Parts: sequence; structure tokens; C-alpha cells
Amino acid sequence: MQALERLHETKPVRPGLVERVEFEYIRHGTLSLIANFDVATGKVICPSIGPTRTEADFAAHIDKTVESDPGATWIFVVDQLDTHRSASLVRLVARRCGLEEALGVKGKQGILKSKKTRRKFLEDPSHRIRFVYTPRHCSWLNQVEIWFSILARRLLKRSSFTSIDDLRSRVFQFVEYFHRVLAKPFRWTYTGRPLQA
Repeated sequence: MQALERLHETKPVRPGLVERVEFEYIRHGTLSLIANFDVATGKVICPSIGPTRTEADFAAHIDKTVESDPGATWIFVVDQLDTHRSASLVRLVARRCGLEEALGVKGKQGILKSKKTRRKFLEDPSHRIRFVYTPRHCSWLNQVEIWFSILARRLLKRSSFTSIDDLRSRVFQFVEYFHRVLAKPFRWTYTGRPLQA
């Protein structure tokens, strides 16, 4: 997310004129948002905002999420980013699930050897914490992506932020607003029939 500050004020709607947003801006920096969407309640759980979205950032986010209900069973639906199949994530799941098996060495042997072996471990349905991977180019199957589009349309698209701290604060305010006013499970409307021209 970019912290863009508009150089001039937005001109409000007037009879015969739409709202006019200044196109010139000052860029104060960027932040990365990692979030979970609870499909049963329609709420965002444990959002993390930071300067990067690295393997360590994602693993720390998952750890923070699991810590919010340490004894629960967790199923995370994710895309196939490398950070979602990382060695750090495998170690985290093994530790949190109390698994004593040897994990091997990244790039050489065992569970940690490759993305494929790590993914197989992370998908294991016998684990209390597991991951389900959406097919490539199917981000619409992951409901948090729908929520990200709501955030982009309702907050980010036409806003002006004075700093990255302002952006961070307003994203958290939007999450609270969303929970109070808009949160509900998404209703799938696609019936599976092919689209016709």
C-alpha cells in the first residue's frame, strides 16, 4: 500500500460535477498488509502491517495469528507465493504442533529440501495447523483477496495520507469500522455454469 498525499485538496461533488481528486501526489513510502479473513464471521483476524512481506514477516504473522487461539485447529487458505511454503513456516508448524520429526536441511534433504516437500508437509491434514493452496491464477478463490479489494476501493483509492504512520492508523481504523458495520460471510453466487457471451 502506498502512502500517497495529494498535493491539493479534493474538490467535493457539486451539482453537475463529480468529486475531483488531485492527480499529483507526494509518495511517503509503502507498507505491506498481511491479513486473515475468517470465512465464518466475515471478520479480519490479526492483521499485520510492516515495511516488507518476507518469509520472516509471513511466519511471524502466522505465529501471531495462532497465538490468538493457541489450542485451536487452523486452516489457512493461501496462494502459492514462496513465502507461503518457506522453511520458516515449516519450522513454525512443527514447533506449534509439537512434531518431533527431523525436518532435514533446506536445499539438500528431508521435509525442508524443496518447495514441493515443504508444501506437502504444510498441507498434511493430520496437523492442527495446515495450509490449503489455491491453484495458480485463481486468487478469487481466496476470500481475503475479496476483502483486500474492499479495502482498496473504500479506503486506499481516493484517500490522501500524510505519512506511513497515517496510512497504518487509517487501515487499522478501517478494519475496526468493517467489523462493526460491514462484516458478514461472503455469499458465493457463481453456480459453476460456463459464462456465455
